[in-house]
Amino acid sequence: MHTILIVDDEKSIRDSIRMILEYEKYSVLTADRGAEGLNILSSAPISAVLLDIKMPDMDGIEVLEEMKKRSPDTPVIMISGHATIQTAVKAAQMGAFYFLPKPLDRDELLLTLRNALNQRELITEVKKTRDREVILGRSPAILGILSTIERVAPTEARVLITGESGSGKELVAKAIFRGSKRSTRPFVEVNCAAIPGELIESELFGHEKGSFTGATAQRIGKFEQANGGTIFLDEIGDMSITAQAKVLRALEEGKIERVGGTTVIGVDVRVLAATNKDLQAEIGKGAFREDLYHRLNVIPIHLPPLRQRTEDIPILIQAFIQDMCTRNGIPPKQTTPETIRLLQGMEWRGNVRELRNAVERLVILCVSDTVEPADLTLLGQPRTGGQHAAFYGATLFQEFKDRSEAAFITHQLEAHEWNISATAESLGMERSHLYTKIKKYSLERT
Repeated sequence: MHTILIVDDEKSIRDSIRMILEYEKYSVLTADRGAEGLNILSSAPISAVLLDIKMPDMDGIEVLEEMKKRSPDTPVIMISGHATIQTAVKAAQMGAFYFLPKPLDRDELLLTLRNALNQRELITEVKKTRDREVILGRSPAILGILSTIERVAPTEARVLITGESGSGKELVAKAIFRGSKRSTRPFVEVNCAAIPGELIESELFGHEKGSFTGATAQRIGKFEQANGGTIFLDEIGDMSITAQAKVLRALEEGKIERVGGTTVIGVDVRVLAATNKDLQAEIGKGAFREDLYHRLNVIPIHLPPLRQRTEDIPILIQAFIQDMCTRNGIPPKQTTPETIRLLQGMEWRGNVRELRNAVERLVILCVSDTVEPADLTLLGQPRTGGQHAAFYGATLFQEFKDRSEAAFITHQLEAHEWNISATAESLGMERSHLYTKIKKYSLERT
Protein backbone atom coordinates (compact mmCIF):
# COMPACT_ATOMS: atom_id res chain seq x y z
CA MET A 1 0.00 0.00 0.00
CA HIS A 2 1.24 3.49 -0.88
CA THR A 3 1.59 6.02 1.94
CA ILE A 4 0.86 9.64 1.06
CA LEU A 5 2.01 12.55 3.21
CA ILE A 6 -0.18 15.69 3.25
CA VAL A 7 1.48 18.88 4.51
CA ASP A 8 -0.98 21.77 4.84
CA ASP A 9 -1.73 24.22 7.65
CA GLU A 10 -5.50 24.15 6.94
CA LYS A 11 -7.21 21.28 8.76
CA SER A 12 -10.21 21.31 6.43
CA ILE A 13 -7.93 20.81 3.42
CA ARG A 14 -6.02 17.98 5.12
CA ASP A 15 -9.24 16.24 6.12
CA SER A 16 -10.87 16.50 2.69
CA ILE A 17 -7.78 15.15 0.90
CA ARG A 18 -7.46 12.37 3.48
CA MET A 19 -11.07 11.28 2.80
CA ILE A 20 -10.47 11.18 -0.96
CA LEU A 21 -7.25 9.21 -0.66
CA GLU A 22 -8.40 6.75 2.00
CA TYR A 23 -11.47 5.96 -0.11
CA GLU A 24 -9.01 5.01 -2.88
CA LYS A 25 -7.17 2.68 -0.41
CA TYR A 26 -4.15 4.90 0.16
CA SER A 27 -2.53 5.14 3.58
CA VAL A 28 -2.38 8.78 4.70
CA LEU A 29 -0.17 10.74 7.10
CA THR A 30 -0.65 14.47 7.75
CA ALA A 31 1.33 17.43 9.08
CA ASP A 32 0.25 21.02 9.69
CA ARG A 33 3.76 22.47 9.54
CA GLY A 34 6.72 22.08 7.20
CA ALA A 35 9.08 20.98 9.97
CA GLU A 36 6.66 18.25 11.06
CA GLY A 37 6.34 17.07 7.46
CA LEU A 38 10.12 16.81 7.15
CA ASN A 39 10.31 14.74 10.33
CA ILE A 40 7.67 12.34 9.01
CA LEU A 41 9.46 12.04 5.66
CA SER A 42 12.67 11.09 7.47
CA SER A 43 11.03 8.50 9.71
CA ALA A 44 8.39 6.77 7.56
CA PRO A 45 8.32 5.18 4.07
CA ILE A 46 6.53 7.89 2.08
CA SER A 47 5.44 7.20 -1.51
CA ALA A 48 4.46 10.77 -2.43
CA VAL A 49 3.89 14.17 -0.82
CA LEU A 50 1.11 16.73 -1.25
CA LEU A 51 2.63 20.03 -0.10
CA ASP A 52 0.98 23.40 0.43
CA ILE A 53 2.97 26.48 -0.59
CA LYS A 54 1.62 29.11 1.83
CA MET A 55 2.38 27.99 5.40
CA PRO A 56 3.70 29.67 8.56
CA ASP A 57 7.29 29.13 9.71
CA MET A 58 8.67 27.34 6.61
CA ASP A 59 6.85 27.95 3.35
CA GLY A 60 6.33 25.17 0.82
CA ILE A 61 9.28 26.16 -1.37
CA GLU A 62 11.67 25.88 1.58
CA VAL A 63 10.16 22.53 2.57
CA LEU A 64 10.39 21.28 -1.03
CA GLU A 65 14.08 22.16 -1.18
CA GLU A 66 14.81 20.22 2.01
CA MET A 67 12.65 17.26 0.95
CA LYS A 68 14.56 16.92 -2.30
CA LYS A 69 17.80 16.79 -0.33
CA ARG A 70 16.51 14.09 2.03
CA SER A 71 14.54 11.98 -0.44
CA PRO A 72 15.18 13.06 -4.05
CA ASP A 73 13.13 10.23 -5.58
CA THR A 74 9.94 10.96 -3.61
CA PRO A 75 7.55 12.91 -5.87
CA VAL A 76 6.22 16.15 -4.38
CA ILE A 77 2.97 17.65 -5.69
CA MET A 78 2.57 21.33 -4.79
CA ILE A 79 -0.90 22.68 -3.90
CA SER A 80 -1.93 26.30 -3.39
CA GLY A 81 -4.76 28.73 -3.88
CA HIS A 82 -2.59 31.84 -4.01
CA ALA A 83 0.63 30.94 -5.83
CA THR A 84 1.78 32.94 -8.84
CA ILE A 85 3.05 31.55 -12.12
CA GLN A 86 6.56 32.48 -11.02
CA THR A 87 6.16 30.41 -7.86
CA ALA A 88 4.90 27.42 -9.82
CA VAL A 89 7.83 27.68 -12.24
CA LYS A 90 10.29 27.92 -9.35
CA ALA A 91 8.77 24.84 -7.72
CA ALA A 92 9.09 22.91 -10.97
CA GLN A 93 12.72 23.96 -11.35
CA MET A 94 13.40 22.70 -7.83
CA GLY A 95 12.03 19.26 -8.65
CA ALA A 96 8.31 19.42 -7.85
CA PHE A 97 6.39 16.80 -9.82
CA TYR A 98 3.32 18.96 -10.51
CA PHE A 99 1.39 22.02 -9.31
CA LEU A 100 -2.33 21.78 -8.43
CA PRO A 101 -4.41 24.91 -7.74
CA LYS A 102 -6.98 25.07 -4.95
CA PRO A 103 -9.78 24.21 -4.72
CA LEU A 104 -8.60 20.76 -5.71
CA ASP A 105 -10.44 18.78 -8.35
CA ARG A 106 -10.83 15.19 -7.14
CA ASP A 107 -10.21 13.51 -10.50
CA GLU A 108 -7.23 15.71 -11.32
CA LEU A 109 -5.75 15.05 -7.88
CA LEU A 110 -6.02 11.27 -8.23
CA LEU A 111 -4.70 11.27 -11.81
CA THR A 112 -1.71 13.43 -10.85
CA LEU A 113 -0.98 11.23 -7.85
CA ARG A 114 -1.12 8.05 -9.94
CA ASN A 115 1.26 9.58 -12.47
CA ALA A 116 3.64 10.60 -9.69
CA LEU A 117 3.63 7.09 -8.21
CA ASN A 118 4.20 5.57 -11.65
CA GLN A 119 7.21 7.85 -12.12
CA ARG A 120 8.59 6.77 -8.73
CA GLU A 121 8.25 3.11 -9.70
CA LEU A 122 10.00 3.83 -13.01
CA ILE A 123 12.88 5.56 -11.20
CA THR A 124 13.17 2.57 -8.85
CA GLU A 125 13.31 0.18 -11.80
CA VAL A 126 15.91 2.32 -13.55
CA LYS A 127 18.05 2.23 -10.42
CA LYS A 128 17.76 -1.55 -10.28
CA THR A 129 18.94 -1.65 -13.89
CA ARG A 130 21.84 0.62 -13.00
CA ASP A 131 22.81 -1.76 -10.23
CA ARG A 132 23.32 -4.44 -12.90
CA GLU A 133 25.41 -2.06 -14.98
CA VAL A 134 28.59 -2.49 -12.98
CA ILE A 135 32.17 -2.90 -14.16
CA LEU A 136 33.20 -6.45 -13.35
CA GLY A 137 36.72 -7.76 -13.01
CA ARG A 138 39.73 -8.05 -10.74
CA SER A 139 42.51 -7.72 -13.30
CA PRO A 140 45.09 -4.97 -12.66
CA ALA A 141 43.73 -3.01 -15.62
CA ILE A 142 40.15 -3.00 -14.31
CA LEU A 143 41.20 -2.23 -10.74
CA GLY A 144 43.16 0.74 -12.09
CA ILE A 145 40.14 1.99 -14.04
CA LEU A 146 37.86 1.65 -10.99
CA SER A 147 40.36 3.67 -8.94
CA THR A 148 40.44 6.39 -11.59
CA ILE A 149 36.63 6.51 -11.73
CA GLU A 150 36.44 6.89 -7.95
CA ARG A 151 38.80 9.86 -8.05
CA VAL A 152 37.42 11.64 -11.12
CA ALA A 153 33.67 11.08 -10.70
CA PRO A 154 33.05 13.73 -7.96
CA THR A 155 34.88 16.38 -10.00
CA GLU A 156 33.71 18.37 -13.01
CA ALA A 157 36.59 17.13 -15.20
CA ARG A 158 35.84 15.99 -18.73
CA VAL A 159 36.70 12.36 -19.48
CA LEU A 160 37.62 10.71 -22.80
CA ILE A 161 36.99 6.96 -22.73
CA THR A 162 38.68 4.87 -25.41
CA GLY A 163 38.58 1.19 -26.26
CA GLU A 164 37.38 -1.34 -28.79
CA SER A 165 33.70 -1.82 -29.53
CA GLY A 166 32.00 -3.83 -26.79
CA SER A 167 34.70 -3.25 -24.18
CA GLY A 168 32.41 -1.38 -21.76
CA LYS A 169 32.89 2.34 -22.47
CA GLU A 170 29.24 3.13 -21.72
CA LEU A 171 29.51 1.38 -18.34
CA VAL A 172 32.47 3.60 -17.44
CA ALA A 173 30.52 6.73 -18.40
CA LYS A 174 27.54 5.67 -16.29
CA ALA A 175 29.78 4.82 -13.34
CA ILE A 176 31.30 8.30 -13.51
CA PHE A 177 27.82 9.83 -13.67
CA ARG A 178 26.56 7.81 -10.68
CA GLY A 179 29.52 8.96 -8.59
CA SER A 180 29.21 12.61 -9.60
CA LYS A 181 27.55 15.56 -7.91
CA ARG A 182 25.16 15.63 -10.87
CA SER A 183 23.82 12.11 -10.30
CA THR A 184 20.28 13.36 -9.59
CA ARG A 185 20.24 15.46 -12.75
CA PRO A 186 19.78 14.29 -16.37
CA PHE A 187 22.16 11.83 -18.03
CA VAL A 188 21.73 12.22 -21.79
CA GLU A 189 23.36 9.77 -24.20
CA VAL A 190 24.12 10.56 -27.84
CA ASN A 191 25.39 7.88 -30.23
CA CYS A 192 27.18 10.06 -32.74
CA ALA A 193 27.75 7.13 -35.11
CA ALA A 194 24.03 6.36 -35.35
CA ILE A 195 22.95 9.87 -36.40
CA PRO A 196 23.30 10.96 -40.05
CA GLY A 197 25.86 13.72 -40.50
CA GLU A 198 23.28 16.21 -41.74
CA LEU A 199 21.16 15.72 -38.57
CA ILE A 200 23.84 15.63 -35.86
CA GLU A 201 23.76 19.39 -35.24
CA SER A 202 19.98 19.38 -34.88
CA GLU A 203 20.21 16.39 -32.52
CA LEU A 204 22.83 18.04 -30.32
CA PHE A 205 21.72 21.68 -30.35
CA GLY A 206 18.09 21.58 -31.49
CA HIS A 207 16.50 23.59 -34.27
CA GLU A 208 13.91 26.28 -34.84
CA LYS A 209 10.70 25.73 -36.76
CA GLY A 210 11.28 26.15 -40.49
CA SER A 211 15.07 26.12 -40.23
CA PHE A 212 15.26 23.35 -42.85
CA THR A 213 12.98 21.06 -44.84
CA GLY A 214 11.08 18.87 -42.41
CA ALA A 215 11.60 21.17 -39.39
CA THR A 216 7.89 21.56 -38.73
CA ALA A 217 8.31 22.44 -35.05
CA GLN A 218 10.94 23.70 -32.66
CA ARG A 219 13.20 20.95 -31.28
CA ILE A 220 15.16 21.03 -28.03
CA GLY A 221 18.60 19.49 -28.51
CA LYS A 222 20.52 17.09 -26.30
CA PHE A 223 22.71 19.81 -24.77
CA GLU A 224 19.63 21.68 -23.53
CA GLN A 225 18.06 18.45 -22.30
CA ALA A 226 21.22 17.74 -20.31
CA ASN A 227 21.39 21.22 -18.77
CA GLY A 228 22.51 20.87 -15.18
CA GLY A 229 23.48 17.26 -15.76
CA THR A 230 25.78 15.15 -17.92
CA ILE A 231 25.94 14.47 -21.65
CA PHE A 232 27.67 11.34 -22.95
CA LEU A 233 28.93 11.70 -26.53
CA ASP A 234 29.48 8.10 -27.59
CA GLU A 235 31.57 7.40 -30.70
CA ILE A 236 32.54 11.05 -30.93
CA GLY A 237 35.17 10.13 -33.53
CA ASP A 238 32.31 9.82 -36.04
CA MET A 239 31.11 13.39 -35.54
CA SER A 240 31.36 15.83 -38.47
CA ILE A 241 33.92 18.63 -38.39
CA THR A 242 31.13 21.23 -38.45
CA ALA A 243 29.43 19.73 -35.41
CA GLN A 244 32.79 19.43 -33.66
CA ALA A 245 33.25 23.21 -33.95
CA LYS A 246 29.91 23.82 -32.23
CA VAL A 247 30.68 21.29 -29.50
CA LEU A 248 33.98 23.08 -28.93
CA ARG A 249 32.13 26.37 -28.46
CA ALA A 250 29.72 24.75 -26.00
CA LEU A 251 32.69 23.49 -24.00
CA GLU A 252 34.62 26.76 -24.07
CA GLU A 253 31.77 29.23 -23.54
CA GLY A 254 28.91 27.15 -22.13
CA LYS A 255 26.70 28.48 -24.94
CA ILE A 256 24.83 26.99 -27.90
CA GLU A 257 22.56 28.13 -30.72
CA ARG A 258 19.77 26.06 -32.22
CA VAL A 259 20.00 25.38 -35.95
CA GLY A 260 18.28 28.26 -37.72
CA GLY A 261 18.18 30.34 -34.53
CA THR A 262 19.95 33.51 -33.41
CA THR A 263 19.41 33.31 -29.66
CA VAL A 264 22.44 32.28 -27.61
CA ILE A 265 21.43 29.76 -24.96
CA GLY A 266 23.55 29.12 -21.87
CA VAL A 267 24.04 25.47 -20.89
CA ASP A 268 25.75 23.91 -17.89
CA VAL A 269 26.71 20.34 -18.75
CA ARG A 270 29.50 17.94 -17.90
CA VAL A 271 30.76 16.23 -21.03
CA LEU A 272 31.91 12.62 -21.15
CA ALA A 273 33.03 11.27 -24.52
CA ALA A 274 33.97 7.87 -25.89
CA THR A 275 35.37 6.45 -29.11
CA ASN A 276 36.77 3.24 -30.57
CA LYS A 277 38.91 5.26 -33.00
CA ASP A 278 42.48 6.50 -32.64
CA LEU A 279 41.74 10.22 -32.42
CA GLN A 280 45.40 11.12 -32.83
CA ALA A 281 45.35 9.35 -36.20
CA GLU A 282 42.04 11.07 -37.05
CA ILE A 283 43.65 14.43 -36.25
CA GLY A 284 46.49 13.57 -38.62
CA LYS A 285 43.98 12.87 -41.38
CA GLY A 286 42.14 16.13 -40.71
CA ALA A 287 39.00 14.28 -39.59
CA PHE A 288 39.06 15.45 -35.96
CA ARG A 289 39.84 18.83 -34.42
CA GLU A 290 42.97 18.84 -32.30
CA ASP A 291 41.65 21.64 -30.06
CA LEU A 292 38.48 19.64 -29.33
CA TYR A 293 40.57 16.56 -28.59
CA HIS A 294 42.54 18.44 -25.93
CA ARG A 295 39.33 19.85 -24.45
CA LEU A 296 37.84 16.36 -24.10
CA ASN A 297 40.97 14.50 -23.10
CA VAL A 298 41.37 16.02 -19.62
CA ILE A 299 41.14 12.60 -17.98
CA PRO A 300 41.82 9.71 -20.40
CA ILE A 301 40.52 6.25 -19.53
CA HIS A 302 41.44 3.35 -21.82
CA LEU A 303 39.55 0.07 -21.63
CA PRO A 304 41.67 -2.92 -22.64
CA PRO A 305 40.11 -5.58 -24.91
CA LEU A 306 38.92 -8.76 -23.24
CA ARG A 307 41.79 -10.76 -24.72
CA GLN A 308 44.17 -8.72 -22.59
CA ARG A 309 42.33 -9.45 -19.36
CA THR A 310 41.23 -13.06 -19.69
CA GLU A 311 41.48 -13.51 -15.91
CA ASP A 312 38.24 -11.48 -15.68
CA ILE A 313 36.30 -13.86 -17.92
CA PRO A 314 35.24 -16.30 -15.13
CA ILE A 315 33.89 -13.39 -13.06
CA LEU A 316 31.99 -12.02 -16.05
CA ILE A 317 30.54 -15.42 -16.95
CA GLN A 318 29.22 -16.10 -13.44
CA ALA A 319 27.69 -12.62 -13.18
CA PHE A 320 26.04 -12.91 -16.61
CA ILE A 321 24.61 -16.35 -15.81
CA GLN A 322 23.13 -15.17 -12.53
CA ASP A 323 21.63 -12.04 -14.08
CA MET A 324 20.13 -13.85 -17.07
CA CYS A 325 18.68 -16.69 -15.02
CA THR A 326 17.05 -14.18 -12.67
CA ARG A 327 15.63 -11.96 -15.42
CA ASN A 328 14.34 -14.86 -17.53
CA GLY A 329 12.98 -16.98 -14.66
CA ILE A 330 15.39 -19.82 -15.47
CA PRO A 331 16.61 -22.13 -12.68
CA PRO A 332 20.21 -21.31 -11.66
CA LYS A 333 22.84 -22.89 -13.89
CA GLN A 334 26.40 -23.94 -13.11
CA THR A 335 29.50 -24.27 -15.27
CA THR A 336 32.36 -26.74 -15.17
CA PRO A 337 35.99 -25.62 -14.88
CA GLU A 338 36.59 -27.06 -18.37
CA THR A 339 33.80 -24.90 -19.78
CA ILE A 340 35.29 -21.79 -18.21
CA ARG A 341 38.75 -22.60 -19.55
CA LEU A 342 37.40 -23.14 -23.05
CA LEU A 343 35.53 -19.83 -22.98
CA GLN A 344 38.69 -18.11 -21.74
CA GLY A 345 40.56 -19.53 -24.71
CA MET A 346 38.18 -18.11 -27.30
CA GLU A 347 38.98 -14.92 -29.19
CA TRP A 348 36.26 -12.48 -28.21
CA ARG A 349 36.54 -9.91 -30.98
CA GLY A 350 33.31 -8.30 -29.77
CA ASN A 351 34.76 -8.16 -26.25
CA VAL A 352 32.44 -8.14 -23.22
CA ARG A 353 29.34 -7.56 -25.35
CA GLU A 354 30.03 -10.69 -27.42
CA LEU A 355 30.79 -12.75 -24.31
CA ARG A 356 27.53 -11.64 -22.71
CA ASN A 357 25.54 -12.60 -25.81
CA ALA A 358 27.25 -16.01 -25.89
CA VAL A 359 26.48 -16.66 -22.23
CA GLU A 360 22.85 -15.66 -22.76
CA ARG A 361 22.59 -18.16 -25.60
CA LEU A 362 24.08 -20.91 -23.45
CA VAL A 363 21.78 -20.13 -20.51
CA ILE A 364 18.66 -20.24 -22.68
CA LEU A 365 19.51 -23.17 -24.95
CA CYS A 366 21.40 -25.48 -22.56
CA VAL A 367 18.85 -28.06 -21.36
CA SER A 368 20.72 -29.21 -18.25
CA ASP A 369 21.51 -27.31 -15.06
CA THR A 370 25.24 -27.37 -15.85
CA VAL A 371 26.88 -25.91 -18.94
CA GLU A 372 29.31 -28.59 -20.13
CA PRO A 373 32.11 -28.22 -22.71
CA ALA A 374 30.00 -30.06 -25.27
CA ASP A 375 27.32 -27.36 -24.93
CA LEU A 376 29.68 -24.82 -26.48
CA THR A 377 28.67 -26.16 -29.88
CA LEU A 378 25.51 -24.08 -29.28
CA LEU A 379 27.66 -21.05 -30.02
CA GLY A 380 28.23 -22.20 -33.60
CA GLN A 381 31.65 -21.92 -35.17
CA PRO A 382 34.32 -20.82 -32.71
CA ARG A 383 35.69 -17.31 -33.02
CA THR A 384 39.29 -18.45 -32.98
CA GLY A 385 41.36 -19.60 -35.90
CA GLY A 386 43.89 -22.30 -36.80
CA GLN A 387 44.77 -24.62 -33.97
CA HIS A 388 42.24 -22.93 -31.65
CA ALA A 389 39.33 -23.98 -33.87
CA ALA A 390 40.58 -27.54 -34.31
CA PHE A 391 39.28 -28.86 -30.98
CA TYR A 392 35.71 -28.72 -32.35
CA GLY A 393 36.67 -31.43 -34.81
CA ALA A 394 37.56 -33.93 -32.05
CA THR A 395 35.68 -37.24 -32.03
CA LEU A 396 36.59 -38.43 -28.51
CA PHE A 397 36.06 -36.38 -25.37
CA GLN A 398 39.69 -36.80 -24.26
CA GLU A 399 40.83 -35.55 -27.65
CA PHE A 400 38.46 -32.60 -27.26
CA LYS A 401 39.97 -31.81 -23.83
CA ASP A 402 43.55 -32.08 -25.13
CA ARG A 403 42.87 -29.81 -28.08
CA SER A 404 41.06 -27.25 -25.91
CA GLU A 405 43.89 -27.29 -23.35
CA ALA A 406 46.42 -26.74 -26.12
CA ALA A 407 44.33 -23.86 -27.47
CA PHE A 408 44.04 -22.26 -24.03
CA ILE A 409 47.77 -22.55 -23.26
CA THR A 410 48.66 -21.14 -26.69
CA HIS A 411 46.33 -18.23 -26.10
CA GLN A 412 47.95 -17.47 -22.73
CA LEU A 413 51.45 -17.76 -24.20
CA GLU A 414 50.56 -15.31 -26.94
CA ALA A 415 48.92 -12.94 -24.43
CA HIS A 416 52.19 -12.89 -22.48
CA GLU A 417 54.36 -12.77 -25.63
CA TRP A 418 55.67 -16.27 -24.87
CA ASN A 419 57.17 -15.21 -21.55
CA ILE A 420 57.25 -18.63 -19.84
CA SER A 421 57.49 -17.30 -16.28
CA ALA A 422 54.62 -14.84 -16.70
CA THR A 423 52.46 -17.42 -18.49
CA ALA A 424 53.07 -20.08 -15.85
CA GLU A 425 52.15 -17.62 -13.11
CA SER A 426 48.91 -16.64 -14.86
CA LEU A 427 48.02 -20.32 -15.29
CA GLY A 428 48.89 -21.16 -11.71
CA MET A 429 51.38 -23.87 -12.64
CA GLU A 430 55.11 -24.52 -12.34
CA ARG A 431 57.36 -23.52 -15.23
CA SER A 432 58.50 -27.14 -15.62
CA HIS A 433 54.88 -28.24 -15.92
CA LEU A 434 54.26 -25.61 -18.57
CA TYR A 435 57.33 -26.75 -20.53
CA THR A 436 55.94 -30.30 -20.38
CA LYS A 437 52.62 -29.13 -21.81
CA ILE A 438 54.33 -27.15 -24.59
CA LYS A 439 56.31 -30.25 -25.55
CA LYS A 440 53.28 -32.55 -25.27
CA TYR A 441 51.20 -30.42 -27.66
CA SER A 442 54.14 -29.37 -29.89
CA LEU A 443 53.34 -25.71 -29.38
CA GLU A 444 55.44 -23.24 -31.32
CA ARG A 445 55.61 -19.50 -31.47
CA THR A 446 54.28 -18.17 -34.78
